[in-house]
Amino acid sequence: MKKNVLITGTSSGVGFECAVLFGRNHYKVYASMRNPDKGDKLRKIIEEENLNMEIIPLDVTDLSTIQSAVDSIIAKDGRIDVLVNNAGAGFGKTVEQSTEKEIRWITDTNYLGVVFCTRAVLPFMRKQKQGHIINISSVGGLVGQPFNELYCGAKFAVEGFAEALATYVTDAFNIKITNVEPGGISTEFMSSAVAKTTVEGQLSKGEYLPIFERYMAGNMKRANESEQQVYQTGQEVAQVVFSVAKNENPPLRVRTSKWAEDFCQLKTQADPDGTKLVRQIKESFL
Repeated sequence: MKKNVLITGTSSGVGFECAVLFGRNHYKVYASMRNPDKGDKLRKIIEEENLNMEIIPLDVTDLSTIQSAVDSIIAKDGRIDVLVNNAGAGFGKTVEQSTEKEIRWITDTNYLGVVFCTRAVLPFMRKQKQGHIINISSVGGLVGQPFNELYCGAKFAVEGFAEALATYVTDAFNIKITNVEPGGISTEFMSSAVAKTTVEGQLSKGEYLPIFERYMAGNMKRANESEQQVYQTGQEVAQVVFSVAKNENPPLRVRTSKWAEDFCQLKTQADPDGTKLVRQIKESFL
């Protein structure tokens, strides 16, 4: 039986690459995006390669669109096999200088969107006794970084949400949970994050300026160290996502590069893929 996959945030970056990769490997792909008018690049590939893919509207900050998307898939296929919670937004700005609207937006987009999309598919995955929820998290979900406290806070929340969920839905309902944790990605996501930092961040003045300048200089240095492969392409991260989706016994968490692995080592060395901790929690509570 062919599996289907719902992917959020597919207009560009990792989501776009995931949609193409799953489609080329004979999945039925529901490529969702907040604004389907931005799907022309994906439509062109669908037509040229005759991929079994449908572009559908879904805004992870709008519960009605989430439910409509899930309901439409169930009406057509009767099931959802894989959910890739990819939609997210970069943000680099101090909490002191962020507005209430920005704080709620970064939390809604990067964390609550994952929660509500997951909540929408769980009843159907439970019924079919099978499913896989893959969250595009980040090394920022394991390691806090300067000027990224709001983004990291949201990704830390994703990590905790997934870890807790995995302690009981996997054994009871055969629903697997995986967090994919990239480092830097050279996509529009990164460009957007930099724009939010430098243009809207208003960090070019005030007491944060010396710290911010050191931070940005370090970013530029890492970006130029190509031999260390700090920044991956969206395609490279998508390959990890697809590999996880094919895995019958996937890890709870996986980094996508050597740099990401090294960066998180102090947090992950005792339990790199998260499975030991999940097993310990199950033994303690269940």
